[in-house]
Amino acid sequence: MAVRSQDDLAKLQERGLGSLFPAKTKVSVGMATCGLASGADEVFKAIQAEAERLGFDIVLSRTGCMGFCQREPLVSVVKPGWPRIVYGEVDVPKAEEIVAALAEGKVLDEYALCQIAEETSLIEDRTIAYPTNGRPPGLEKVPGYRDVPFFARQEKRILHSCGLVDPDSLEEYVSLGGYRSLLKVLSSMTPEEVIEEVTRSGLRGRGGAGFPTGRKWEFCRQAPGEPKYVICNADEGDPGAYMDRGILESNPHSVIEGMVVGAYAIGASEGVVYVRMEYPQAIEKIRTALERAEAQGFLGNDILGSGFNFSIDIDCGSGAFVCGEETALMASIEGLTGEPRQRPPFPAQSGLWAKPTNINNVKSWASVPLIISRGADWYSGLGTEKSKGTVVFSLVGKVNNSGLVEVPLGTSLRSLVFDIGGGIPGDQELKAVQTGGPSGGCIPAEMADLSVDYEKLAEAGSIMGSGGMVVMDEATCMVDVAKYFLSFTVAESCGKCVPCREGLRRMHQILTDITEGRGQEGDVELLERMSNTIIDSALCGLGNTAPNPVLTTIRYFAEEYRAHIEEKRCPAFVCKALTSYYIDPEKCRACRICLKECPTEAISGAKDVIHVIDQERCSKCGTCYDVCPTRLSAVVRLSGVPVPATLPEEERVLARAKREE
Repeated sequence: MAVRSQDDLAKLQERGLGSLFPAKTKVSVGMATCGLASGADEVFKAIQAEAERLGFDIVLSRTGCMGFCQREPLVSVVKPGWPRIVYGEVDVPKAEEIVAALAEGKVLDEYALCQIAEETSLIEDRTIAYPTNGRPPGLEKVPGYRDVPFFARQEKRILHSCGLVDPDSLEEYVSLGGYRSLLKVLSSMTPEEVIEEVTRSGLRGRGGAGFPTGRKWEFCRQAPGEPKYVICNADEGDPGAYMDRGILESNPHSVIEGMVVGAYAIGASEGVVYVRMEYPQAIEKIRTALERAEAQGFLGNDILGSGFNFSIDIDCGSGAFVCGEETALMASIEGLTGEPRQRPPFPAQSGLWAKPTNINNVKSWASVPLIISRGADWYSGLGTEKSKGTVVFSLVGKVNNSGLVEVPLGTSLRSLVFDIGGGIPGDQELKAVQTGGPSGGCIPAEMADLSVDYEKLAEAGSIMGSGGMVVMDEATCMVDVAKYFLSFTVAESCGKCVPCREGLRRMHQILTDITEGRGQEGDVELLERMSNTIIDSALCGLGNTAPNPVLTTIRYFAEEYRAHIEEKRCPAFVCKALTSYYIDPEKCRACRICLKECPTEAISGAKDVIHVIDQERCSKCGTCYDVCPTRLSAVVRLSGVPVPATLPEEERVLARAKREE
């Protein structure tokens, strides 16, 4: 039966609470893409089989991503009288142990990540405490949620119910306040009041441009022409970025509710979720959510009995990076080649099918229900003067704790990398952080205290982007990084405009020459001139920002460019053409480890014969360097230095014999 009133919504919420917090033991497995990639499906089946074997009656549920992707698969346990226990890095044997211990009323503290005493219904501004009437054995050793560094500094708003609710359950979304904002809007707010609230909140586009969302809605509302459209941009093509995918897989109804509210404010009757085909799990979850939302009266005709009509379709893109640009995205939906067009006219005036269109990112739409429910002042209470609210990053790269993190705008890079991310693995040091994907910039470790907001990142030469954040250690070659990101934008360029099509390709050729030892004096200056020309003349925003990785690496790591060009040396030993491997005859023990592991058979030697690397056959993969026993370190990695002459056969044997004497 479709929802038509506050009472109907309350009944739906009651059913959802019964599903979310059942009267018997509930085990939930995080089965977003990160969990499935780590074996969550096998863990789910193992829990089900073990519970059946023991005759243990449980509720087994699927949830989305809790954010701590580094520790997937994550399994949550709720037993009456207990707090919620979250287990990390669960495999099949651990899953069976957890179920067996649960049946005996025990907690396996050695596998437990944290315990959660209460859940937050953020939309309603209330907490739901787990009624605890006892402390099972092992619980005292399990840290609290806020005692885990990865979670301690986060402020989850967009991600607040991700990893808790079943993304396929509309009732569970409603149980935590879902669709209350929509009911409020349709029953008591005018479109102008909705736009005013979003404007006052300071919400800016979370797709990267950072344009004020309320102003964007107002432009579209005032534009003449019918019908009007709203689009959710879930294309998300940045390497290492998966924030939008995580939200669609974990809490799709938040995006749907935001879109319906926005459509009401703008006066739109049709909506589209544009998502790339590489996200099959996200497509499945949003499609299921749309069907259930329509069945309950939150979509379709006469929504919640208000007379407002709005429908949403899904359009699956083929994965072109350029289709993240809004005009190219609309062309793709229309069945045309995904290429950007000149603006003006802007989409708010002439967008999809030449009608007024508003496009926002997944995270922008998911923020709307919170703003409407809690108010603009509450939302803008976090952030900086011009950058309000929170931002979601996918923290990846050379960092101990990778995953989805949500922090107030204005949080420092240092806090993200070291407090939440747990620092750099091994003995390495932080070298740089790249924000904004291929169109972003590389910020050096010396600027780790930089405030992460739209203005400060722009001053540093980078951008917020959709939220990708790649951490790099000192073993990273920044010239190679610039070449990598440029190779991506060259491959993904639509080729419509000359500056992007030809300019980026030429810049990539220059960077390739530099990393392969053919760099020349004046190359850096040429790269800078070309970058500035492309920024000023490329057709779309993707072309305008593509030179950012090059400009920031030149700006902050000029000495590495000089080393590559003038000294023919790669300080990070990454560029193969500038790196060689040599076996020190004074340290070699003829153990044959490197010889056996060499994939190109470039190493010669035998028992009691010092090994030698044939430089012509060597692929410079570094395997010999990696496998050489640490105590010997006979394999030496060289850069910009001639490889010492190899020893004649008789001297190789004599050298070993002499050393043994």
